[in-house]
Amino acid sequence: MTKNHGNQIKDDEKYEELRDEGMSKEKAARIANTDNPGKKGGKAEPYEDRTKEELNEKAKEIGIEGYSDMKKDELIKKLRNH
Repeated sequence: MTKNHGNQIKDDEKYEELRDEGMSKEKAARIANTDNPGKKGGKAEPYEDRTKEELNEKAKEIGIEGYSDMKKDELIKKLRNH
C-alpha cells in the first residue's frame, strides 16, 4: 500500500517508485509533482550543447546552489546528479 506523503507530494505512488530506484527525496518529489514529467520524451537538447547561461537558468530553476561559480562541466555533472 502506498504511503500518503501529505499535500507536498501530488503522486505518492510515483514518488515511492522513484525513491525505490535510488533517487533523492528532492528529485523524486520534483518529478512526482510535475503534471507531465515525460513531456519532452527524450528530445531535450543535451547539456553539452547548451550555453553556460542556459545551464545556469536550469540550475536556478531546480535549486542548485553555487552554480554561477561552477565551470560548465561541473555544472553539467551537478545537474545530472541532482
